[in-house]
Amino acid sequence: MDSITSSKKRAPLQPRRAVGRQRVAELLAAASDLIAERGYDATTMAEIAARAGAKIGSLYRFFPNKEAIAETLLQQHMAILQEEYEAIGRRAAGRSPSELADGFIDLMAGLYPRVHSLPALMAARTDSAALRAKSRAQALPGIAMALRACAPGLDQKTADDIAAVVLNNMKVMVGMIYGDAPTAPGAPDELRCMNRLYLSSRLEPFRRAV
Repeated sequence: MDSITSSKKRAPLQPRRAVGRQRVAELLAAASDLIAERGYDATTMAEIAARAGAKIGSLYRFFPNKEAIAETLLQQHMAILQEEYEAIGRRAAGRSPSELADGFIDLMAGLYPRVHSLPALMAARTDSAALRAKSRAQALPGIAMALRACAPGLDQKTADDIAAVVLNNMKVMVGMIYGDAPTAPGAPDELRCMNRLYLSSRLEPFRRAV
């Protein structure tokens, strides 16, 4: 297996001009699409260049190898997740439990297209278990913070427990929407309803005027 490690011959080139930054963005987007579709091992540098409509020399100018592309994508994806999960709590205040439940689902469904190669990138890593733990560690505190913003009387331990359930439901919804989990035409709506009922039943007893 062509596992990703942290070693690279040289660091990726950071272009200063807008045209260069645009080209790098196009190359990374092409790489992300291919890795999500085919997996890291099956994706080649030539295919990435072709998908981006670039010459292979242009790709190698910015990235010394496929590993460097994967590392850059991984860092970008993790930064996007960190930013979004930190923002969850700020958007939660004043929302009802049902609104918050929908917000969680919409967040994950909207995030997935931006980080859709993350599962394949993680699977190819030699430290995949540690990265998955890091990803969960990013998500759970943000979800728990949002829960407590919605229900200020909620204690931290209960918030952490509910956050774990919410995160798993969010992942199931993404699997249903994007075809990675068993589903039926009406199943996503049923899961959305389940989330609303679950959060309403768990949070309402802890809601109070601040």
